[in-house]
Amino acid sequence: MRQDLTPWTIRGMGLAVGVAIVVALGWLAVAAGGVLVLLFVAVLLASALEPIVGLIRSRLPLGRGATILVVYATFFVTVIGLAFIVVPAAIAQGQEIVTGLPAVLDSIRSWAATLEPAILGESITRLVDSAQRVFATPAAPDPDQVVEVGSAAAEAAIGLATLLTLVFFWLLEHARLQRYLLAYLPAERRAGARDAWNEIETRLGLWVRGQLTLMAAMGVATGTAYALLGVPGALLLGLIAAITEAIPIVGPLLGAIPAILVAATVSPQLALIVAGVYVVIQLVEGSVLVPLVMRNTIGISPLLVLLSLLVGAAAGGFLGALLAVPIVASAEIVLARLQARESPVAQDPAAIETPDEDVRDEYERSLPDAGDGMTALPG
Repeated sequence: MRQDLTPWTIRGMGLAVGVAIVVALGWLAVAAGGVLVLLFVAVLLASALEPIVGLIRSRLPLGRGATILVVYATFFVTVIGLAFIVVPAAIAQGQEIVTGLPAVLDSIRSWAATLEPAILGESITRLVDSAQRVFATPAAPDPDQVVEVGSAAAEAAIGLATLLTLVFFWLLEHARLQRYLLAYLPAERRAGARDAWNEIETRLGLWVRGQLTLMAAMGVATGTAYALLGVPGALLLGLIAAITEAIPIVGPLLGAIPAILVAATVSPQLALIVAGVYVVIQLVEGSVLVPLVMRNTIGISPLLVLLSLLVGAAAGGFLGALLAVPIVASAEIVLARLQARESPVAQDPAAIETPDEDVRDEYERSLPDAGDGMTALPG
């Protein structure tokens, strides 16, 4: 005989279905992790370009799609122009450094032979020999390696094309996609969710533009300093410093190492001067430029930034550290809107250097009554 399902059975079936859906979504997110990262990077770039699109539309009678194409064309012309100007000069400087490296290594080997104790000279000689083997003329490339390099280049080109396509359609369909997704929320929550969405995109765009500004400033400052000091390959070294500026935590150190090594091929004194100049540039950047550029971009505490960088690096390596700060900033906006801001928490007077009676009274009023098992603030 068929029996009716009890409420507990129905709830258990609903729970099982919900757990199965959550597990399936989690598995799908892990399997498509690369696609999700690509989508997040596209959102970052689109958020940085959105103000530019809005500015052009306010000045020119163009539709949104045409405006985005104008921005894309301007971007490609700028990148190609810089590539034709900067890249050949940087490659030429790099070839000059590599060409003159054997003579420098031979002089270092002769100098190491005169050092005392002898074990120190032997250690330096072994390092020089290792460096000479690295820069030695390579043998004919293996066909398998050529195929691997070609496949990697093709994948990078396809990934770049996919990224630009995602950025284009995100900018084009942003308003429609936002209305579609917000329609699933209750009517009374749509306005708050839309404000949070827009705030996240605004902050992400500010962060991207701030990072690009810092990279450009670091490249110009270091390249100019190296050129004035007479360091070989100043343009190439400035470009390396600009690129490594985007790497969290260890980026400045990685940018300084090539410059110091190249300066050491000229003289030890020049290497010390380059190291000192780099430290000065970093101090100026950290105390003046970074607060000026990043003051209103991320909006989270330095401790949270450091923790997010460490966790992101541990979880996803370089890419995880690079995306950790904008992800945490987005989560911080969502959590801030979930807090009960109508009833603010009074500040603990013990955390204030000079607490006054008004702060103490406010803190005591915020505590539960004694009947709830809480004691009053001690005298």
